[in-house]
Amino acid sequence: MSRAHAPRTSAVLQAALDAQPGEQIRLGDLVEPLHERAFGFLLLVLALPNFVPVPIGIGAPMGVLTALVGLQMLLGLSRPWLPRRVADYRFARSSAGKVLGFSKPLLTRLEKLASPRLEILTHRRAGLFSGLLLVVVGVLLALPIPFTNWPIGVLLLLYGIALMERDGALLLAAWLLSLLGIGVFASASGALVHYLRMMFF
Repeated sequence: MSRAHAPRTSAVLQAALDAQPGEQIRLGDLVEPLHERAFGFLLLVLALPNFVPVPIGIGAPMGVLTALVGLQMLLGLSRPWLPRRVADYRFARSSAGKVLGFSKPLLTRLEKLASPRLEILTHRRAGLFSGLLLVVVGVLLALPIPFTNWPIGVLLLLYGIALMERDGALLLAAWLLSLLGIGVFASASGALVHYLRMMFF
């Protein structure tokens, strides 16, 4: 099968859910078969809760996990590693189906913009820059900054679809939006600088 005719992102997500037996789905079992597409898949999984009503404070763990994914890309890993506690996390099939159904219209719109192009930007070496930006975006999501869920959710969708569809042009757009968002939120929150200094210095 050529890359141009590879299954679209929404189809991959639906197939990943359908392939899991039982009413409880283990996150590690969803990620394992995806190999090099797993980074994009994880970013989509982390993006989707930002668009549905969730308990207050969910941004903190989602942000930490986003930063973890970014850090692994920054280190040049070919596929993501999940801590056992995260890999063993289970969620109801019905809940996953509702989230996917709610998000599918947005996914479908983004898929129409995506196609395999500038693929060199989706390779591992260029992924180092994506990883660096995702670490910072994850920190932003984890901080108690109002009105970050939706914009960061859209940003993670762009990253996820760009990586899964091997679309370097869409990834470039995600980079630019990340830099813009980091600048805006950093100016509004000195805490970002504090946390980044703790992480890197």
